[in-house]
Amino acid sequence: MSTGKEQLDVEVEEDFPVSDKDEIVEPVVEVAKTNLAKRRTIDALLADKRLQKELEDYPYDL
Repeated sequence: MSTGKEQLDVEVEEDFPVSDKDEIVEPVVEVAKTNLAKRRTIDALLADKRLQKELEDYPYDL
């Protein structure tokens, strides 16, 4: 077991060699607004389906 008095040597490499600036490619990040719009569309469709199911199950006389 360690007594806590020992010195640990940690080597950290922070230099990442890049041979050419053209090789750096930014990752494509999907815009949060697009994700939110998709989520709202899905929620609206689910709510509509839920309401249709409630209308089918509703006991009413015509």
